[in-house]
Amino acid sequence: MQFFIDNIFLIVIAFLSGGMLIWPLVRSRAAGPTVTTLQATQLINSRNAQIVDVRSAEEFAKGTLPNARNLPTASIKERAGDLKKDRPVIVVCASGTTAGPAAAQLRAQGFADVFVLAGGLAAWREAGLPVRK
Repeated sequence: MQFFIDNIFLIVIAFLSGGMLIWPLVRSRAAGPTVTTLQATQLINSRNAQIVDVRSAEEFAKGTLPNARNLPTASIKERAGDLKKDRPVIVVCASGTTAGPAAAQLRAQGFADVFVLAGGLAAWREAGLPVRK
């Protein structure tokens, strides 16, 4: 027992470090399936996937994927009716970290094939794929 008392600070640090290592895994599972830029282009070309950009209108105006719709995360619930449930949906944000909650909202509203673009618009640009302004 004395060991734990003497080393409580180190034990707390170890638990916090472990939690920080596990957090990205937990968060990615909550966001649902992700697709790479290659998989996204295949979904767009083969299954006519819909692209939903959840960034603000100002960020959207600076550049986005071709044929993307701007549905900021705050308006997903109200504007989900603009999308077709029989086609896949690819949710895009700036870096792939904030699209997860929007994808979860779409799944909750009955969309079956919802994917998050891994790495977001940054990965799309890095792959040298076209960006619409």
